[in-house]
Amino acid sequence: MNMLRKTLLPGIGVLALFAFQVFSTAPAAAQAPAAGGAAQTPAPGRAGQGAAPGAAQAPAPGGPAQPGGRGRTPSAAEIAAANAPRTIAPYFVKATAPPKPVDPQGFIQRWLLLEPINKPNRSNTVFTDSYVRNAFNTEYFPNQFTVVPRDGDKVKVGDQDLAWHALDSTLFNVKLFRFAYGLNKPVYGVIFWAVTVVNSPREIRNVRVAAGSNAASIWWVNGKEAVDLFTDRRMVMDDVVSQRLTLNKG
Repeated sequence: MNMLRKTLLPGIGVLALFAFQVFSTAPAAAQAPAAGGAAQTPAPGRAGQGAAPGAAQAPAPGGPAQPGGRGRTPSAAEIAAANAPRTIAPYFVKATAPPKPVDPQGFIQRWLLLEPINKPNRSNTVFTDSYVRNAFNTEYFPNQFTVVPRDGDKVKVGDQDLAWHALDSTLFNVKLFRFAYGLNKPVYGVIFWAVTVVNSPREIRNVRVAAGSNAASIWWVNGKEAVDLFTDRRMVMDDVVSQRLTLNKG
């Protein structure tokens, strides 16, 4: 079993576009995390965990509904849409028991996502390498760099009671903004922590991790930092590529 960790630092105004993805070059079969089971993603052997601190907290879209704009009475359809219950669909579906392979381009779509951790920041300009590393080296919950959670597990972070969700992204990337918004959680000024486990049929050498994210993120493979992205930035596919890594068998 291989562990991949990822930390993401979204900022003010960019969370709507915030997403991350991992590209893997090795073939693998992903084992899906079912409810109560650790996320087992089949890809070239590695598993992951990560988080992301965000910028100053702002009201999430979809607070008190104000459809229609100034000077115009909203239609019944607009009012109904604005007041409809929030959902993570169509961006996510619950992970099921069968293994889930990476997509045809090698993107890992199965992740265990922790509900967002509050981390207010005054602006996006603070996302320097030293600030991001300090934020991610803070212990928010026990064993955060080694735990392989199960769907529905809970952790206590300060005064927050947060749950893990085993989900499959329906897209090549993982829209954390939509994850938080759909669960009626804060979408700005937050850290997202994500974990996935990738099973490899054999040891595979000289594999690289390619990743992109809005704002800042850090990714770990098997407990070692593999990729980091600092400063406030747009999400670009395969924005940064790691050095050569070895994926362990299992």
